Amino acid sequence: MLTSFLPGFALSLTLILAIGAQNAFVLRQGLRRAHVFWVCLTCALSDAVLITGGVAGFGGLAARLQWFEPLMRYGGAGFLIWYGARNALSAWRGGAALSVEGGAWASLRNTLLTLLALTWLNPHVYLDTVILLGSISAQYPDRVAFGVGAVLASFCFFFSLGYGARLLRPLFANPRSWQVLDAIIALTMWAIAAKLLLM
Repeated sequence: MLTSFLPGFALSLTLILAIGAQNAFVLRQGLRRAHVFWVCLTCALSDAVLITGGVAGFGGLAARLQWFEPLMRYGGAGFLIWYGARNALSAWRGGAALSVEGGAWASLRNTLLTLLALTWLNPHVYLDTVILLGSISAQYPDRVAFGVGAVLASFCFFFSLGYGARLLRPLFANPRSWQVLDAIIALTMWAIAAKLLLM
């Protein structure tokens, strides 16, 4: 079980770490201490739905169609190489300090509507959670454990980010921190792609 759970947890966590509008929104809400619990829960539950759909759908499809597994494996590796290159380019160009000040506090309703739009209208969320995690889950003997690991990583990340944001304030005011994070993400993505290609 751990041989499937741990890769699911690690891959999901690495994908979520990528800097984007959703993470910046959660971080900003955490720094402001505004609706933190509901923001974190909404992000984590959205990921859980998408991950479950990806793991269940792609796992079953891979079992029925023999050509589907290698197609998804090579396609997933290609996406990871591109994803890593994008983060490497961002690290090379330099990050921007996160702006957390300014703007009036929004109501819980408006906050969640904004967050849902950032989550569900972002095409990358489908590539990451449904397509990529779903296709990679087919490579592991226990897809359920892989999916549970991926979902747990999402819950851990968003609640840690939301409630730990105050500790990160000095760190993410420095653009160099974003560069380091982007570089780590790029190397991790390339390592996973290499593993997929060498299977």
